[in-house]
Amino acid sequence: MYGDATVVGGGLAGLVAATRLAEAGADVTLYERRPEVGGRVRTETVDGFTLDRGFQVLFTSYPAVDAELDVDALDVRRFAPGATICRPGSRSTLSDPLRDPRGAIPSLLNDEVSFSDKLRTLALRYDLSNRDEDDFFAGRDASIREYLRDWGFADDYAENFVEPFYGGITLDRRLSTSKQVFEYTFRAMGRGAIGVPAEGMAAIPEALAARAREAGVAIETGEDVESVRTAGQGRIPFRTGAADAEGATVALADGSTRETDAVVVATTPPEARKLTGVDSIPTEGVPNVTGWYALPAGESLETGKRILLNAAEASPNAVIPMSEVAPEYAPDDRALLAATFLGEESLDRPVNSLRDDVRDALAAWYPDRDFDGLETLDLHRIRFAQFAQPPGVHADLPDPDDPAGPVVLAGDYTEWSSIQGALESGRAAAAAAGEYL
Repeated sequence: MYGDATVVGGGLAGLVAATRLAEAGADVTLYERRPEVGGRVRTETVDGFTLDRGFQVLFTSYPAVDAELDVDALDVRRFAPGATICRPGSRSTLSDPLRDPRGAIPSLLNDEVSFSDKLRTLALRYDLSNRDEDDFFAGRDASIREYLRDWGFADDYAENFVEPFYGGITLDRRLSTSKQVFEYTFRAMGRGAIGVPAEGMAAIPEALAARAREAGVAIETGEDVESVRTAGQGRIPFRTGAADAEGATVALADGSTRETDAVVVATTPPEARKLTGVDSIPTEGVPNVTGWYALPAGESLETGKRILLNAAEASPNAVIPMSEVAPEYAPDDRALLAATFLGEESLDRPVNSLRDDVRDALAAWYPDRDFDGLETLDLHRIRFAQFAQPPGVHADLPDPDDPAGPVVLAGDYTEWSSIQGALESGRAAAAAAGEYL
């Protein structure tokens, strides 16, 4: 492959696209408007604590993760399978007996989920494990709630376990998200682990950026792209079927321009729609609020590295023992917790109100403990954490080559909202852009 390619956006999709193009022989420059790459996958340090930008995890069994990342090098700290279902005065384990034999007996004795639904869960796991990769986002769709009912699960199973657990994955406790997301992620959990890199989720884009630079990609941070134009055209129209323009021009915010043979637009969905004019790019976002909290020195929860699901109330949706799973996330004598809050209303609630919800929930789940010393470290209010994924949405997502001319799209919105979707979209975008080089 010969020629010059430009990638706009340094998130996971853009980094993969840039690397793949450079490894194939292209001369690649990547522009990222922020001071660092990573897009929505970012990490900060506050008072010695490692805080990811919102609660995020890595599914180690995602095929694109295996293809693009070295999980061993990331030193992933893994959550225990399953979760702890919590309500006032009660905490009970629900785990995967096939991957967590020690959790088998506590799970069997868990009365939050019926024995028949536990057997049905194993049957569902077996069914999904035999599906082909291409089958998950094809065919008839439905909501997660409808899907569970079709399988015969009781409403208690959805309310006590799936609502808070998948509320953390889809940011939708109503279970109105596409069943296709449920099926794919449920299979992934049966095949591998969920975890975080020891140095924080930002280690993922840092690893991708290192690989990109090694391949020869020039990464320019702090550079904002204002427009992308094809040769002889104005702002790019939607593909009409006769878009074979030779080359494109990328205009930067500082007034300079770059002539290039192909462009990969790997920005956020709203920005990608503005740059390309592709109306099928989804711009309806799902919000998420993540609070980061520290227990007083010397205190811990001892959860067995399991997420604590709130079965009684919607706020917080879940509490995650981050430093128990990844000790590197906190100073030696402190325990770091993350708490997730769902829905638009959480975006505007006061910091102290959210902290009080977490304190009250913990006090109810651990009635012999005092959590008045719970400290708020930071609060991340993210208005566009994922694009909305109602039933049927995936059939209408844009293809990478939908823009006219030598311009292609890269982003999870061309696949599905996930790290898997972002990484896979970068590979697909590189292949599409390669047609112009």
